[in-house]
Amino acid sequence: METKLKQILVERGLKQGFIAEKSGLTPGAFSLIVRGKSLPTLPVAIRIARSLNETVESLWGYMVE
Repeated sequence: METKLKQILVERGLKQGFIAEKSGLTPGAFSLIVRGKSLPTLPVAIRIARSLNETVESLWGYMVE
């Protein structure tokens, strides 16, 4: 599953490890989500979105269409 996470990280100059820690995830688990190899549960998606000051919809909203 694609997500806008990688684009946001690059645009803001953020490291995956920093956001993973801020979201309560291991770097490996967060990497899988960023690469679209894993889809987070709703609570995890909310934590990731909050750590980036985004909404879940802004990161994964295309899936709802």
